Amino acid sequence: MNKMRIPFFTLFIAVSIGAFAQDDASYKTPPKDITDLVLAKPTPSVSIDDKGEWMLLMERSDFPTIEELAQPELRIAGLRMNPNNFSPSRSGSFSNLEIKNIKTGKVIEIDGLPKDLRASSVQWSPDQSQFAFVHSGNTEVDLYVVNVKDAKARKVNTNALNTILGSSYEWAGNALVYKTIVPGKTLTAKPSAPSGPVAQENIGKAAASRTYQDLIKNTYDEALFEFYGTSQIVRNDFTKETVIGQPAIYRNFSVSPDKNYVLVTTVNKPFSYLVAVNGFPHSVSVIGINGGTLKQLANNPSGEGQPIGFDDVAVFPRNFDWRDDEPATITYVQALDNGLGKKKVDFRDAVYAVTINGDSQPKELFKTKRRFAGVVWGNKDNAVFYERMVADRKIRMNRYNPTTGKIDSLFERSSNDSYSDIGSPMTQKNSLGKQTLILLNGKELVLRSQGSSPEGDMPFIQTMDINNGKKNMLWRSQAPYYEQVIDVIDPASGVYLTSRESQTETPNYYIRNVKKKIAPIAITDFKNPYAGLEGVKKEKISYKREDGINLTGNLYTPKGFDPKKDKPLPVVMWAYPVEYKSAADAAQVRGSKYTFTRINYGSPIFWVTQGYAVLDAAEMPIVGENGKEPNDNFIPQLYLNAHAAIQALANMGVGDSTRVAVGGHSYGAFMTANLLAHTNLFKAGIARSGAYNRTLTPFGFQAEERTYWEAPEIYNQMSPFTYANKIKTPILLIHGEMDNNPGTFPIQSERLYNAIKGHGGTVRYVVLPYESHGYSAKENILHMLWEQNQWLEKWVKNADKNKPVTASSTSKEF
Repeated sequence: MNKMRIPFFTLFIAVSIGAFAQDDASYKTPPKDITDLVLAKPTPSVSIDDKGEWMLLMERSDFPTIEELAQPELRIAGLRMNPNNFSPSRSGSFSNLEIKNIKTGKVIEIDGLPKDLRASSVQWSPDQSQFAFVHSGNTEVDLYVVNVKDAKARKVNTNALNTILGSSYEWAGNALVYKTIVPGKTLTAKPSAPSGPVAQENIGKAAASRTYQDLIKNTYDEALFEFYGTSQIVRNDFTKETVIGQPAIYRNFSVSPDKNYVLVTTVNKPFSYLVAVNGFPHSVSVIGINGGTLKQLANNPSGEGQPIGFDDVAVFPRNFDWRDDEPATITYVQALDNGLGKKKVDFRDAVYAVTINGDSQPKELFKTKRRFAGVVWGNKDNAVFYERMVADRKIRMNRYNPTTGKIDSLFERSSNDSYSDIGSPMTQKNSLGKQTLILLNGKELVLRSQGSSPEGDMPFIQTMDINNGKKNMLWRSQAPYYEQVIDVIDPASGVYLTSRESQTETPNYYIRNVKKKIAPIAITDFKNPYAGLEGVKKEKISYKREDGINLTGNLYTPKGFDPKKDKPLPVVMWAYPVEYKSAADAAQVRGSKYTFTRINYGSPIFWVTQGYAVLDAAEMPIVGENGKEPNDNFIPQLYLNAHAAIQALANMGVGDSTRVAVGGHSYGAFMTANLLAHTNLFKAGIARSGAYNRTLTPFGFQAEERTYWEAPEIYNQMSPFTYANKIKTPILLIHGEMDNNPGTFPIQSERLYNAIKGHGGTVRYVVLPYESHGYSAKENILHMLWEQNQWLEKWVKNADKNKPVTASSTSKEF
């Protein structure tokens, strides 16, 4: 392997007990059992045509190497882009595509695929006779089309695509519309020295903003963004490419249902230094499919200074979109409360429509009492729209009659109450090729639900009469399987595509007829990619914390382990806190005990192969009731959750309560540091890519809407950085060098490391080169797993042999 030239201070930093030293900076690999699992080839993704005749098998790409991750990257305007090929620099892809005839089972290889395929954005054509995909090459992005009949891939674009902003392409009947680079456009050379300082000013106007990363920082960043963001929209009917409109910075585009118009959002100057591209000034316009601007619908200012509360929205028109049940009608939303969710008003939002090829004056369709949350169009008499508020955790489903304007409430629930979820409407293509409501017998919605229940998730589909609300269960998953509806093939005949799995059976796809009481027909036969986990026992355990709230977690124990005969095991507990406004909602069972064990690079399940009991997804609800916010009692509730889990495992004879590690990623890392600062429950902690000083996110974080100046005591009490002097339990901090997540700047881990080190704690800080908030390079992932394994072996499994040589902990149990 070629060694990368990486700055010394960005590699792996370690602290040994009683001294400070730089460790060997070479990459390491974890034990073979873990390596084999993380590098196991996952089962392919699939896409099935509307008739259920053809299936695409899409093989996911392997982890990129550190050399690939180290390729040039621009981080500007909240984007991460590859300047070599005008595309996002960090995105997943498929390394192979195949076609399978569902009836015969024959798998057909596709001829003409690009070498070293990196395919994405796979879409069937409206008539299902072909599909398209984007291939991201080293120097350009191209668009390919594959005809199912001859299984040949053909490149269709002349100029390379520009996929940096918005969607890559869109089918427009039997043609394709996409964005290309602008030939001949040149980039201004970077000046050898700045022309002056960068200055920002605010005069007496409140302009709060979140902690965004990768923003524009200077005038050359502006030039880079304009150069790489500018594209040209074209239409390709497979005989020629036709230019649509003029080159511009197109944030997104969308073709009308009748294929005659294109709705475009273009970014305008001045570019912001405080918000990402979605907050830049922008215009919304309609242009003809053959070019020429027909109408400008909005000219919106910068998002700087717009309200930032969870129920707040911009004061200008938003959510422009085509109405799916009409040829060329655009809808948009306008706040009626100045965008302020806490303002007392009768109505919060209004939804308007503009018909492009008719009367172009906006027409109000309906108003919402809560914040508008989306619409599913059906026909001239039926649509379903949602409204919700974060403040009261309520969501309402309504029926809207576009002809009469009548609105009827169909259903309302707490957004935290999964048990009462009746499901979301399923759709099918109408004559315009757009997804619209399925209405069996002209009146019955088909609803698909995760099916949460006290027995766990049991997905179902049911109908609901849109006139009287009467429901009829069509089908529900049954033990010992977890089966969910993926898509509808023929709703009138009751034919659906499902995915079914069990604890021992790999997920596979089936054709199921819910009207005929017959076994589903398997259309795939994927094998278990995780042979190393065969024999591992998985169970969903339930236990109760001291205040009576029921909790669950997914427990994994090693092959052959018997709590009646064997000694209790060291434990790895992995979790992520979630806020609730109701104890009853917090106590609901989530997930299913019948799912197949999947594993990814960030999973703790690897350590079941190393002799640990693993409690994954250990519930950490934070509840606020009776006017209290959840975070008003954050630390004590963390203790209640963790203590209950440890005791449950001990009472089962599974876990050794004196040898437990806790870990998490992002907000789970924040949780981990807090548990080590405030309790003596654990032997060690693993905190990946977290934020530990909440004063660095002063305008809110996670579900906390209050600012630092409104609730300074909450920000200080919840910050483990404040209590770094009390973190004496060994903690492993891991962070991506180029974390792009709002709030989790790498400095968060750096400062916590220094604070713990300065007070004599046991801490190790690992920076993964070139990684973002999630990690992707194979070398980094394997090294991360090695780090975690070394930490667990030293401080948990062999805890008594490796006690930290530090002052005794002054942290306090609740």
